[in-house]
Amino acid sequence: MREPREDKTGVPQWPRVTKFILSACAATVAELVTFPLDLTKTRLQIQGEAAARQRGSGGAAPGAYRGMIRTAWGIAREEGPRKLWQGATPAIYRHIVYSGGRMLAYEQFRESRVGRNEDGSFPLWKAVFGAVLSGALGQFLASPTDLVKVQMQMEGRRRLEGKPPRVRGAYHAFVKILSEGGIRGLWAGWVPNVQRAALVNLGDLTTYDTVKHFLLRNTSVPDNSACHAVASTCSGLVAAAMGTPADVVKTRIMNQPRDLHGRGLLYKSSVDCLLQSVRGEGLLSLYKGFIPTWTRMVSSVHHLKTTKLNKILCKKLKILED
Repeated sequence: MREPREDKTGVPQWPRVTKFILSACAATVAELVTFPLDLTKTRLQIQGEAAARQRGSGGAAPGAYRGMIRTAWGIAREEGPRKLWQGATPAIYRHIVYSGGRMLAYEQFRESRVGRNEDGSFPLWKAVFGAVLSGALGQFLASPTDLVKVQMQMEGRRRLEGKPPRVRGAYHAFVKILSEGGIRGLWAGWVPNVQRAALVNLGDLTTYDTVKHFLLRNTSVPDNSACHAVASTCSGLVAAAMGTPADVVKTRIMNQPRDLHGRGLLYKSSVDCLLQSVRGEGLLSLYKGFIPTWTRMVSSVHHLKTTKLNKILCKKLKILED
């Protein structure tokens, strides 16, 4: 393998194919390790859904869970430990598409005339803007895999409620959605999905670097794992706070029952889902699944997915300081 060359900031520049492969592998490992948290989050976000209760669709299912740990334990006890990874296949597909699309879009923006200044420099604010924009684009491309993942994650709960299976696997889910709603049906819920990705990227990247450099400037904490852990915890908190409401809306729209033409039976749009959730369950309903979301974001394995971009931003901050 060729040695990576370095750009003007000293950041190693690997070939894009190599970057894509490494990014996909890292994202896959991170996804598999933290996937039970994602499943737990999805179940909590759907639980107690007011629109489903009013329609009699099983929103008030028996044996409701309380909290992240009880939910995970309940799934393992009632459905089997393996069900904690139900939906992992489309989740891996999602990260391959998302990570690859995000990386390529970011680098294209960075190398374009719009991204770089006339002197060839790449300002920090443009780096953050590029990260948010590329994250939103990557999420849009990967939205069909998120749709399949959410539906597969809810299959175990549907069986406990005595409902017939909706999908039998990732391939069957893709075919079923495509046959009922066409190409457009595969992108159901893409609006809150893209909003969530943009908000999470914005909150994560900006807070991580802000907290890290505040610690380095104003405390005796060195640039080590402890510093990164504190910065990751704070950035995960902000990212989860900013992105969870959109994530709840996304999950509910993707999970709602549909007619023979693929149209949703509970919600007309993202705004309708937001309003029904707040009216029927209160404002805090928009933060269902917040704890597993935050836990997943601050985990060291999950944070590997943004390490490269954070290093670029940190390098730029050091250049600005000099």
